[in-house]
Amino acid sequence: MSIIVWWLIPTKDPYIQEVFSFKGNIERGNAIFQVNCAGCHGINGNGNVGPSLINVSKHKSEVQIINQVISGKTPPMPKFQPSTEEMADLLTYLNQFSQP
Repeated sequence: MSIIVWWLIPTKDPYIQEVFSFKGNIERGNAIFQVNCAGCHGINGNGNVGPSLINVSKHKSEVQIINQVISGKTPPMPKFQPSTEEMADLLTYLNQFSQP
């Protein structure tokens, strides 16, 4: 039960809070993904050198996805520091990879 509660607790991180203040634009998210992510995660997010991002939201919360992108703590994934609006756009784009 504590894991579920942790998943639902809002973060106090100002960067993440600001990301969530934006709606996110899927077209801009696609452009960001193609330039920064597709080389490893595949053009359609289905994996290449990096893992597939299909259904990533079933395994990671949006907060965990943001931390994964900006931390650089899982080599060979580089540290990537998008603006908060760009991160919102990227999250919106990544959400399309979730299969029902």
